[in-house]
Amino acid sequence: MHDLFDPLDRPDFLNLRNRTVMSAMSRGFADGDHRATEGMRDYYARRAAAGAALILTEGTIIHPTGDGWNNAPHIATVEQAKAWKPVTDAVHDAGGAIACQLWHCGRISHSDYTGVAPVSSTNRAAAGTNRQNGKPYGEPRALDASEIPTIIGYFCDAASRAFDAGFDAIELHTGHGYLIDQFLDANVNDRSDEYGGSVENRCRFALELVEAILKVAPADRVIARISPSRFMGGIYEWPDLDAMLDYFIPALASAGLRALDVSCANSDYFQTSGKMVRKIRSAWPGVIIGGASLTLDQANAEVGEGLLDLVTWGRAFIANPDLVSKLANGDELVPFADVMRETLV
Repeated sequence: MHDLFDPLDRPDFLNLRNRTVMSAMSRGFADGDHRATEGMRDYYARRAAAGAALILTEGTIIHPTGDGWNNAPHIATVEQAKAWKPVTDAVHDAGGAIACQLWHCGRISHSDYTGVAPVSSTNRAAAGTNRQNGKPYGEPRALDASEIPTIIGYFCDAASRAFDAGFDAIELHTGHGYLIDQFLDANVNDRSDEYGGSVENRCRFALELVEAILKVAPADRVIARISPSRFMGGIYEWPDLDAMLDYFIPALASAGLRALDVSCANSDYFQTSGKMVRKIRSAWPGVIIGGASLTLDQANAEVGEGLLDLVTWGRAFIANPDLVSKLANGDELVPFADVMRETLV
């Protein structure tokens, strides 16, 4: 039996001082060249100094054609990677570990960000308005199968740059409706080639990506974020959910992946990712990361039952830079408010 403040010490993942994780959350405070700044360094270091064991960075764009967020940091060039080095150094100096979340937005974007038509599994635009530029999402161009190795190459190059910048691990963002999830999700993927149709075909891109990444990155330093169940104006789940999980989760393990971040996009954990963790746990031998503003007692129960190995908090970390020390001391937490998004504290 473990609890939240026990170290994580196992051969298939990072050794961590406790089991707390700052979730990846897009903030948009990079400079005009999409480089990490001193403010970002201080923001992450402050959380590490208060005890956060692992920090997952905000989504970090792997290539300009994958952008989709105002002032998002990139790791598409050597210069952009070098700008992350003071951040990783500061987190390490504070006793924490840090992983770079590698991000390609796919159709959740607009040519305002990409300079060209966004790419996706489909040529159908996402519904709704992009809150980043106040416009409808751009009409995407469906990737040709021959282009997929190029996208995988962008991820692999970004992963190599991330390790050069001192990151302890990388997280592949394969959830939340972004590019890889656009292939996984049968409601989006309308292809008739080898990347569409069947469960196996829709999982092909993600599995090829993982296999390629593991050729340039140690297996114990790679995480994949998935979100089979999440909040999107209501609870949203992959179609043919059980068939997807029955195939995809063992296939990820067979490919050599050792850590999953089961995310639920600001929804009730027990209605979304908590349900997924309970479906996945018996088929997944590696680390499972998950949460969503759980109470300390709930977090300890999930860890104690062996459902979660590491517990994430998101907005609570924005509102409370000292979240981990507050949890440890039983102190009252500052509630999150939307106005907190406007500054980097």
